[in-house]
Amino acid sequence: VQLQASGGGLVQAGGSLRLSCVASGSIFSTFSPKVMGWYRQAPGKQRELVARITSERTTNYADSVKGRFVISRDNSRKTVYLQMNSLKPEDTGVYYCNSDPAGLLGDWGQGTQVTVSS
Repeated sequence: VQLQASGGGLVQAGGSLRLSCVASGSIFSTFSPKVMGWYRQAPGKQRELVARITSERTTNYADSVKGRFVISRDNSRKTVYLQMNSLKPEDTGVYYCNSDPAGLLGDWGQGTQVTVSS
């Protein structure tokens, strides 16, 4: 299984981006039960979980993104999304998707770079 994240870019503070992550090579019965998460690795910092979604679509968010980010999933497409609104410079980093806990579906992949300018 490859976890292919996309949708990042350069945006001004206050802007929005929508990230997508496809679990290519997986099958529905493998993907759909998994808790999926979006992780962020800021420059010089450890990777952190910023949002997660269960198979029942219960969501949880890190305090730093609560109220601004929305995670969703489409099991038929084996895809997880992250809608990011009101972006701040501190949201800058490489964003990855993976299972929670990580590694149950596959490796990290390359992630997608998000850069928020002030």
